[in-house]
Amino acid sequence: MTARAVVVPLVPEDPRDRLAGAIPKLRAFAISLTREVSRADDLVQDTILKAWTNMDKFDPATNLDAWLFTILRNTFYSDLRKTRREVQDSDGVHAGALSVKPAHDGRLALQEFQRAFDKLSPEHREVLILVGASGFSCEDAAAMMGVAVGTVKSRASRARKRLAELLHLEDGEDLFAGTDGATQAVVLRQAAAGF
Repeated sequence: MTARAVVVPLVPEDPRDRLAGAIPKLRAFAISLTREVSRADDLVQDTILKAWTNMDKFDPATNLDAWLFTILRNTFYSDLRKTRREVQDSDGVHAGALSVKPAHDGRLALQEFQRAFDKLSPEHREVLILVGASGFSCEDAAAMMGVAVGTVKSRASRARKRLAELLHLEDGEDLFAGTDGATQAVVLRQAAAGF
């Protein structure tokens, strides 16, 4: 009697069973990329997790190590891009510098200013636009208006006083108290544009 060869069908090996054996090589590669053991260990852990959850995408006919190294490398560079955009700000200094005043404050100040500005006489609006908003000297404004320098100074003083009355400002109170220079400039330019 001759011995028969028994053919046992081969059950394909689950690639998940080989993940643990790849960890030392992955760790060495991760350390070479990150230069920090703790970051490298985190990177290897992320790689194994991604490989485990995406094992259905792995082609068993290909090289498992190459697939894992590709995942690790892509994860490393993806994390690197993210951290380049991040700023270490444990004490909140950077975040505090990024804060912006609400835009409605500027709009309300502009509306209030425009209503009061419209109530001024044409001469007062003109002098405030030339000397205040446009930044001309009293001498230049006098030449443009065809009046004496003293007249410009007097009109400017009376116009500012009248504007403060219309805005219900106390003596010495600034219309733009608590408002930054950029908002002040916008308000004055808007008023000048409406003139």
